[in-house]
Amino acid sequence: MRSLCLPLLAAALLSGGISAASASPQACAELWTARNEIYKAQGYCFRTQRAIAAFGNAGCQYDNIEDVPLSANDRRAVADIVRQERNLRCPR
Repeated sequence: MRSLCLPLLAAALLSGGISAASASPQACAELWTARNEIYKAQGYCFRTQRAIAAFGNAGCQYDNIEDVPLSANDRRAVADIVRQERNLRCPR
């Protein structure tokens, strides 16, 4: 259940299209959503009210984020998103 904006976001990340100068709450929200969609698709059980409200926990299998079985591509995508969130100084 990946967002339709995820491919566009991934392209922006890879091209460096999102910069600190253009940081906005919307950019941070899109990054947060893209990162958590990856975890949701692999069965992570969210803990925060924000994430539970956005994704729910139905069918979740992993309470510890380190236990979530991510593919190499998903790991790279999450690392790229986290790096971009840090660069933009997005709230955690």
